Amino acid sequence: MDQIVVRGGQRLKGRIPISGAKNAALTLLPCALLTDEPLTLRNLPRLADVDGFGHLLNQLGCSTTIEGSRPEDFGRVMTARATTLTSTVAPYDIVRKMRASILVLGPLLARAGEATVSLPGGCAIGNRPIDLHLKALEAFGAEIELASGYVKASAPGGRLAGGKFTFPVVSVGATENAVMAAVLAKGTCVLENAAREPEIVDLCNCLVAMGAQIDGIGSETLTIEGVDRLHGATYRVMADRIEAGSYACAAVITEGDVELVGAKAAEMEATLAALREAGATVEEVKGGIRVAMSGRAQPVTLSTSPYPGFATDMQAQFMAMATLGTGASLFTETIFENRYMHVPELARMGCDIDVRGRSAVVRGVDALVGAPVMATDLRASMSLIIAGLAARGETQVNRVYHLDRGYERLEEKLQAVGADIERISAG
Repeated sequence: MDQIVVRGGQRLKGRIPISGAKNAALTLLPCALLTDEPLTLRNLPRLADVDGFGHLLNQLGCSTTIEGSRPEDFGRVMTARATTLTSTVAPYDIVRKMRASILVLGPLLARAGEATVSLPGGCAIGNRPIDLHLKALEAFGAEIELASGYVKASAPGGRLAGGKFTFPVVSVGATENAVMAAVLAKGTCVLENAAREPEIVDLCNCLVAMGAQIDGIGSETLTIEGVDRLHGATYRVMADRIEAGSYACAAVITEGDVELVGAKAAEMEATLAALREAGATVEEVKGGIRVAMSGRAQPVTLSTSPYPGFATDMQAQFMAMATLGTGASLFTETIFENRYMHVPELARMGCDIDVRGRSAVVRGVDALVGAPVMATDLRASMSLIIAGLAARGETQVNRVYHLDRGYERLEEKLQAVGADIERISAG
């Protein structure tokens, strides 16, 4: 199994290209199931999860072809075409490896009138039930059955009828699934208290480019007028705001100065506000965002919440950044109940972190010391890399397959701005 070795103490300085967003890509790929015409996605990141989703599309009868990147993009170009769906079953052996696979449920139901999808797997960061996905689909006319670890959904008459659903709590995945199911409904579908993440805006914009009729994009109320069919389109995946925020934290902890090329400030305002609270210089520059730091980070008080609040996917990285801060920082995790699994590993490097329920107090220490550590999930993995960049000596990060799910060419990008980091392949 591969290992990433980081030798800390190098100040990061230079330009880091930000890849297409993993969370957006995994939402846009299933849109290919909604039409028999080609959907071409540009700026698609080279990630294990993206490859895995491509395999799932192939299983359902969707062909996929991949080209190299264009000059204005950092990732690949994929064209997916589901001329005919050969299956409406997403099997356990594929879905268990990647939670985002549940997002084929809505498109399959919309186009074929039926879908059988295994209950999902993914990172072990807490209980993430899909009940809101199913309730939204039921509100639009779907009939749902749970049997033998599978969701079996059908639309009487072959198409969803339309309807209205109000989310009791904001759910990104359920909003995405419901929107994709609604675009081919016979009637009007209304979603209230819908998630507003930039990745959902990206999804809606892509669907509109394919011929969907969606009002209220970017707001908490989405109104979708069903159409008879969608057509193909070419669409560029948005930049990854979580990747950009992660490298920003790396710049702060190393007292560096980096330009995040392709990042958009409007999509990550809560992250940038938290960086400024920590004492960083943050400014928009042509084509990206510059983040620079002089001295140690100031204490921060952060609570995760749905967009436009502070993202749960940035909590671990900011916690690592705060470990060398000048005082005590307070973190409160409100989204997932088990997202502090990186804390014991950070403690191996000398961090002072006290977890009490959903809150954690991080007291800045004078120095971190490199150590062998083990990644537990995607964002926890990045927190260990960030800590390792500033630690004395060598940090060996194991289970790096987690990182490969969400960070494209991580070692290459960090090496280019001065980090002493390398991947050591097993065997």
